[in-house]
Amino acid sequence: MIYLIHFASEEVARGHSSGWFSIAFLLFVFPKLVFTIFSLIGLLFHYFFKWSTTPFLYVGIALALLNVVGILYGTFIGRNKFVVRQVTYSSSRLPQGFNGYRITLLSDLHVGSWGKNTQPLQQMVNIVNQQESDLIVFTGDLVNHRAIELEYSQSVLSQLHARDGVYSVLGNHDFGPYFPWKGKQDRINNLADLKKREADMGWILLNNAHVTLYNDKDSIALIGVENDGEPPFSQYADLPKALEGTDGLFKILLSHNPTHWRREVLPDSDVDLMLAGHTHALQFQIGRFSFSSRFYKEWGGMYYEGKRGLYVNVGTGHVGIPFRLGAWPEITVIRLVREE
Repeated sequence: MIYLIHFASEEVARGHSSGWFSIAFLLFVFPKLVFTIFSLIGLLFHYFFKWSTTPFLYVGIALALLNVVGILYGTFIGRNKFVVRQVTYSSSRLPQGFNGYRITLLSDLHVGSWGKNTQPLQQMVNIVNQQESDLIVFTGDLVNHRAIELEYSQSVLSQLHARDGVYSVLGNHDFGPYFPWKGKQDRINNLADLKKREADMGWILLNNAHVTLYNDKDSIALIGVENDGEPPFSQYADLPKALEGTDGLFKILLSHNPTHWRREVLPDSDVDLMLAGHTHALQFQIGRFSFSSRFYKEWGGMYYEGKRGLYVNVGTGHVGIPFRLGAWPEITVIRLVREE
């Protein structure tokens, strides 16, 4: 740890080495910590109540082993265990022509975390294309830090296709704020490179803009804003600009950070459905519990305020540590239904 913090190069400290070190550290520390806690509890009960320490030791050993299994499973299986979540959103404002319209939502791919290993991404692309949705959308954090991370995965991601196209927005990581650039211009050039690579993949970036989608002579607005996070995360969104010309249309908004929904979208717009990501559910979830709920009121799944909705995808990739348990990498298929 001292080496990574004080002596390792930026490339090593921010790369795969630090992630795998974290896994090794967890395997070394967590099982011992759990066993130690139960051993101490056993000693306390033995001292005050003369209970045998043996049951506490057995429980400590069992939970320690469970920790080992969970960490190993989340590392070698869970992080690439793609799941398809089928979701329905109903609204009386939805035009009849879009009744049954299907949208596949991806978020937080963090392609740099896979490096040269594009096999999981190819698997994900195949699953997405098998859904045969009308539209594919991506709500930001395509890379960890730099556009060059797409070097190995760009050709794979360019295989994503849907009848009405692939649309995306930028997340906080896409702006490169966590990388030690030599100068401001390098960071600007990196963002320009990322935008170009997305265009080369056939993805359409909605940078504080919208497009009108048509189906059976009806139309809806697909709106996208750049990252708008709670401090200290960046705030680049210009929602009023993105909404210009969408009056009267059913509106779907792509915005990376779910906190944007309550901060601006609900009080200052008439957006019907917002799609977001960002939280990752901290890459750990048991049932409907995740530690991310301590930081985000809306951290995963569908939320409503009246008939207006927010869906938060818990991430299709991983960042920080190569691990996911419970919060499996998510591919969301949202079916729009007209409510009579």
